[in-house]
Amino acid sequence: MSASAVFVLDLKGKPLISRNYKGDVDMGEIEHFLPLLAQREAEGTLTPLLTHGHVHFLWIQHANLYLVATTRKNANASLVYTFLYKMVEVFSEYFKELEEESVRDNFVIVYELLDELMDFGFPQTTDSKILQEYITQESNKLDTGRSRVPTTVTNAVSWRSEGLRYKKNEVFIDVIESVNLLVSATGSVLLSEVVGSIKLKVFLSGMPELRLGLNDRILFELTGRPGGKNKSVELEDVKFHQCVRLSRFDADRTISFVPPDGDFELMSYRLNTQVKPLIWIESVIEKFSHSRVEIMVKAKGQFKKQSVANGVEITVPVPSDVDSPKFKASMGSAKYVPERNVVLWSIKSFPGGKEYLLRAHFGLPSVEREEDEGRPPIAVRFEIPYFTVSGIQVRYMKIIEKSGYQALPWVRYITQSGDYQLRTS
Repeated sequence: MSASAVFVLDLKGKPLISRNYKGDVDMGEIEHFLPLLAQREAEGTLTPLLTHGHVHFLWIQHANLYLVATTRKNANASLVYTFLYKMVEVFSEYFKELEEESVRDNFVIVYELLDELMDFGFPQTTDSKILQEYITQESNKLDTGRSRVPTTVTNAVSWRSEGLRYKKNEVFIDVIESVNLLVSATGSVLLSEVVGSIKLKVFLSGMPELRLGLNDRILFELTGRPGGKNKSVELEDVKFHQCVRLSRFDADRTISFVPPDGDFELMSYRLNTQVKPLIWIESVIEKFSHSRVEIMVKAKGQFKKQSVANGVEITVPVPSDVDSPKFKASMGSAKYVPERNVVLWSIKSFPGGKEYLLRAHFGLPSVEREEDEGRPPIAVRFEIPYFTVSGIQVRYMKIIEKSGYQALPWVRYITQSGDYQLRTS
């Protein structure tokens, strides 16, 4: 079972727009939502699902709005929450920013979208590109010559329109990996994982079928190819776009699909492996009572020498009562950000194998603070192009279309920092 009704409320709990899909929940029940939320918040027991009597409220907050679904039955909660976040995505595609003002200014389109997004409480057409074909932000003109509903809605391939034509047929593939890392004050790695995604930008005519080949370890084992553990990767928690034929992937690990037009995320994956920290940080903080604090930070690139990390930002926490900052950096620039109580060390280009040093000197007030401040970890941001930490590779991209045109696939690899933190002693 799914949602009975969907509401868009302002921060005071007043309904801006609502849609009753099943009629089994009184629409007046929504008046209990905000008092219940405020009560739970005051008690410190706020949860994503609130219940009043026999009615369940499944809700999310976005900007200055609450999006709430109601149900009396034992609904599939994950389906309802996915739908609410999809609503935010679709409305944001239409109105750029989803907030109270944009809902008030576009209530006719919002009602039309609510009619198409869900039917009798079950998600229906949730692809914004398809919805934009027949729900437009232009004035509605009477046109009796054609049906307003495109064939894509009733097609087996609902995410792609027919009749697309491009002078130059191209596919751009971005393999993006984020490294999540947590290192203890003693230098041991507490958390290490790689979260990756493969994003496509498709400019292809007609209804092509694409086949993507990766250096997947399971595929190499199935086909008996000499891949070796070093040249193949074992992907975990793989999640695909709806266009991928899952039965084909389960059978022979082939990623086969008819792609949507334009930008979309084909797949995401995770590798829960011990990754060598790409940028290693060592820090020494010396606090001289009633006078000054001196900080030394050493950063070392532990990736391939031919690779370069761009836009490196190292955030070093400092005590909240420091003043008179002085810096000396062997590379890049450093600045004190008092509102965040940090030193921001920026290095535009950081080649692999290099080591850089930052010295910072701060004054301290003569009266020492009594409370002992906890030390937040050092955070690092970076981006390394033409490099993947997992070693994943696009082995091939086959593009098959009945007209037989030639298409160019382009591949780009990027590794970037995710939640990348190193604790200080």
